[in-house]
Amino acid sequence: MAPGALARILLRRAPTPRLARPFAAKARASRRSQEPELPSEEETDFAGGEVAAPTEGISKPLAEVLKELGKRVPDSLVKTRIEDNGFAIKYIPWHIVNKILNIHAPEWSGEVRSIVYSSDGKSVSVVYRVTLHGIDAEVYREATGTASIDDTSYGDPVQKAEAMAFRRACARLGLGLHLYHEDMS
Repeated sequence: MAPGALARILLRRAPTPRLARPFAAKARASRRSQEPELPSEEETDFAGGEVAAPTEGISKPLAEVLKELGKRVPDSLVKTRIEDNGFAIKYIPWHIVNKILNIHAPEWSGEVRSIVYSSDGKSVSVVYRVTLHGIDAEVYREATGTASIDDTSYGDPVQKAEAMAFRRACARLGLGLHLYHEDMS
């Protein structure tokens, strides 16, 4: 066989390479075919830990995510705390809020923006930002939480302030917002 003849034969028999698609087109195509199905309201068990949160990239328009987060949270997930002055405060524990975000807005992200101690050292304030990502846009909300340094009944003061700021930032996105308006009706 002449030199180079084998190479020419192999090249003729090699399969024709597929045309490359841009990365975004590949990602969109694979996301459509592998998009996890979200549970219905009857199947959703926020407290029991039975529902796996989808983690496959950005999959919904932001308006749809916000609509889901704006729905009323079941009363079974709402806790009540009695303050020293006898005032009852309804709230959703931070870990339940986190789980709801994982289910309805799996592309969310959160970050502590600042931790500031008061000048007298008696309280700490935390600023927390929650960002939601949709296929068409993203939005963020920030909120603050403040805790007394002396109050260590439910963890350290920074953790308490962070959890409070996280829940408030989520409320600004609609999650649990109804709790702030129940007494006004």
